[in-house]
Amino acid sequence: MSTSFEQHFVEPADDSNNLESLRDALINKNKKTKLAIRFRALFNLKTHAEDFVADKQKADLAVDYMAAGLINEPSELLKHEIAYVLGQCKNLHASQALIECMLDTKQQCMVRHEAAEALGALEDTNAIDALNKCLKEDPEEAVRQTCELAIARIQWSSSNLSKEELLQQSLYSSIDPAPPLPLQESATIEELQALLNDQDQPLFKRYRAMFRLRDIGNDEACLALCTGFNDPSALFKHEIAYVFGQVGNPVVVPTLIEVLNRDHEAPMVRHEAAEALGSIATEEVLPILKEHLHDEDDVVRESAIVALDMYDYETSAELEYAVNN
Repeated sequence: MSTSFEQHFVEPADDSNNLESLRDALINKNKKTKLAIRFRALFNLKTHAEDFVADKQKADLAVDYMAAGLINEPSELLKHEIAYVLGQCKNLHASQALIECMLDTKQQCMVRHEAAEALGALEDTNAIDALNKCLKEDPEEAVRQTCELAIARIQWSSSNLSKEELLQQSLYSSIDPAPPLPLQESATIEELQALLNDQDQPLFKRYRAMFRLRDIGNDEACLALCTGFNDPSALFKHEIAYVFGQVGNPVVVPTLIEVLNRDHEAPMVRHEAAEALGSIATEEVLPILKEHLHDEDDVVRESAIVALDMYDYETSAELEYAVNN
């Protein structure tokens, strides 16, 4: 989910200081709460979970309420978003729940991948053993690749490189699976594109090229990123779609529509393309998203619902939303 999505859903909700009300909305206690409202509750809980310095007890309770949503929740989309948020909140109290989710092979691949990525975002060195176990044993390539990235990120963050490298100031608040390539490594967009698509390079370095191109963000850089949609890795392609949701450059809309419409493409890629289109919110996006309200895949169909909510937000002067059960 893009930074724009979070800015939308984190707008103060009714009872935003009442953790129990937010929990009830998140878990759909009354069985009537719309998906967009549940996302709103999730991101409001995140604001409390991040406040662990000022009020650790309340912050940890917010984490517990979010983590409870990983259990017995039928929506793969919502569960994966909960895992993402638990990584972004920077609260290490979330680590154990994420480890358990990642190792639970009964959970969907997209959810377990997001749990692994979240552990990398938390930079929890205590999670490395579990990540290594998953890297060696998990049956899903996307999960194994995510563990590879998470381990590399944790090792980078605890090394001198993280202190010595000069990184471009990012426009985005997200904690990414990899930092961008440092500015000390001067590279043209053409050279970054070559690195992005070089499958002989470590995945972590290719991701660093990806995020450097994101931070450049102009038409040339975005079109270079589009070439990554030919990669065999669903994980790699889903991250490019996520990046496009952050950048919001309309030049990529035709490519995102093509990716969303691919019958053979992995749901984790198509869902991210749908959300990116909702964030960019150009005129041609609306009929495409409406069409995918009837998609055969649950996670893509639900992503279209959330993306249309975002489209309405981006194109409407009405910015006031409230949790209304």
